[in-house]
Amino acid sequence: MKKTYITFILVILVTTLLTAAELPVRKIVLYKHGVGYFERSGRLGPGESARLDFKSAEMNDILKSLTITDKGGGKISGVRYDSSEPLERKLEEFPFRIGDKQPLSAVLDQLKGARLEMKFGLETIAGAIVGGRTLRGEEKQPEREQITLLLDSGEIRNFDLAAAAGLRFVDPTLQGQFKDYLAALAQSRSREKRSVYIDSNAGQSRQVFAGYMIPMPVWKSSYRLIFEQDPQPLLEGWAIIDNTTGEDWKDVQLSLVSGRPISFISRLYDPRYITRPVAELAEERAMAPVLHEGAVDEQKKDARYAAQRAVDFAARSKARSDLPATPSGMVAGGLFAAEDARAEREGFASSIGAAATARTLGELFEYQMPGPISIRKNESAMLPFLQQKTSARKLLIYSDPASAHPMNAVEITNGSGKTLDGGPLTIYDSGAYGGEALMETVKSGDKRLVSYAVDLGTRITTQFESRSDMIRELKMRRGVLTTRAAIVETKTYTIKNVDEKAKTLVIEHTARPQFTLLNRKPTETTSHGYRFEVKLAPGATQKFPVTEERLEDSSFMVANLTPDMLFTYVRNQALSESARKSLEQLLDLKRQVANTDNDIKRSEAESNRLIQDQDRLRQNISSLNAVSGQQQQVQDYAKKLAGQEGQLATLRDRVADLHKKKAALELAINAQIERIEF
Repeated sequence: MKKTYITFILVILVTTLLTAAELPVRKIVLYKHGVGYFERSGRLGPGESARLDFKSAEMNDILKSLTITDKGGGKISGVRYDSSEPLERKLEEFPFRIGDKQPLSAVLDQLKGARLEMKFGLETIAGAIVGGRTLRGEEKQPEREQITLLLDSGEIRNFDLAAAAGLRFVDPTLQGQFKDYLAALAQSRSREKRSVYIDSNAGQSRQVFAGYMIPMPVWKSSYRLIFEQDPQPLLEGWAIIDNTTGEDWKDVQLSLVSGRPISFISRLYDPRYITRPVAELAEERAMAPVLHEGAVDEQKKDARYAAQRAVDFAARSKARSDLPATPSGMVAGGLFAAEDARAEREGFASSIGAAATARTLGELFEYQMPGPISIRKNESAMLPFLQQKTSARKLLIYSDPASAHPMNAVEITNGSGKTLDGGPLTIYDSGAYGGEALMETVKSGDKRLVSYAVDLGTRITTQFESRSDMIRELKMRRGVLTTRAAIVETKTYTIKNVDEKAKTLVIEHTARPQFTLLNRKPTETTSHGYRFEVKLAPGATQKFPVTEERLEDSSFMVANLTPDMLFTYVRNQALSESARKSLEQLLDLKRQVANTDNDIKRSEAESNRLIQDQDRLRQNISSLNAVSGQQQQVQDYAKKLAGQEGQLATLRDRVADLHKKKAALELAINAQIERIEF
């Protein structure tokens, strides 16, 4: 006899599950910051519910952005969704467990006392469950499952579960618990799938619209710029779309938005639990025995009591701080022109129909596809949103000093009336591949310079020169002399056009802080430098110097300047005549002070020489006094010593006069400095 497992119950109960109405996707808007707006609509019958399926990673955005509109005049009675609680936590609420490959008898054995109805052909047996067991058969006999019931007649009987045609719990609550248990198991098998149910109140049927934002891959842009005989090249724009939603998009209205509005993830889906403090009334606490200690010094007791209070307060503060804060198959109708696949193409232009319509949305820009779009799940599509003539001119651009050659470039002016979203750009020239470039987002009316290939027919070398100019400006106020000098630097570009055709070269010269241009005016200025246009004759060599200067300011205290330093400023041609005369007077005073200092040094040096000579004479006199017959020599030394004393007195008086003179000159210098201002 075949062993019965829990799938038997699933077969019995699955017919009780109700199917929910579907709301197909009607509109999709994709953005550049990783989200997409989806709009679904459909008709709900009276009291019917709609089910929307999402990935678990999308639920935070669903709960943040979901909007529901009832066009039938009724009311939406509620929105339900699958909880994110772990399976084990959900199953803890049920009074039974269904294990892996667990026999039905073991499941029923957990529900002793529950009333059970069993059908055996036309007979129905009802009774309370006493127990369930699995009986091992004899050799080569299969196991049998039995259920023991207490019948209404009081009789206890064993029944073979395999012989029963059906089982049903009499208690509707228990029957519902089995349904919920099995639904939780079925949901756990698809961890990424979460369902949202939209319930409507009973009454009439109505049209329901549901809109929401979910994470989506960023839509990408790519362009083709096609140069042919027409002076204006053709610009094509293609949008690359990825359908990763897990369902087909059928005849949806698709819009693409260029821009990056602010978007973030808020954790709304995961349940949040807050740890609450345990609070008790004081009278509810049991009294503990108290041990009374002997008396100690009163001051020590108070200190120990205060310390214990501090410990208790710290423990309570920690408990409060630990609490959490509250707080590709693609079908595009009308997009591609009807054309025989075997027809030959002329040029490189794509045969596409009407491009996307565009409009400004505040700071954003929207491309709306002209017809319904269909993209299967897990597939991508490339949709045209632009094809029109544009203003562009071919140039050379030199921006890398490490390279000897400039780049072929094109200056594109966006006259499409639309914002061109940034992306790669492929250039075709005269029916051949020209190169590739990256283009930033370009607003309507703006222009971009993009380079796509190296021009080997032009060579560029650079030479750098630098010099320091004389002081250009002098200012003096409150004893501070401020000078301004210039450092002039020249970078010379030597350009050789090898080709026998005229060219236009754009030189990008890096702008440096504190440097200003002297001899040229740039054609354009960017945030990082200057652009100069140079017309190159066929097979010619041309030099293009760019000169810049940087001004440097220096400040000095005039009182600390030596006469020689001050003399260099007096002779500067940037000085006015009145300022020159004032500085000349100051220079004369400083020279007098310098001369006075020299006189003081000479006088003090002479005094030191005489003092040393006197010390020598005194030593000689002391030595000769101890020798007989040397009295005359002693007298001569004494006369010379007396004469030197007179000279020392004269020198001391002179030094004193010189110091007085210096002090007077310094007062005059300070007064002169205070008066000078230019």
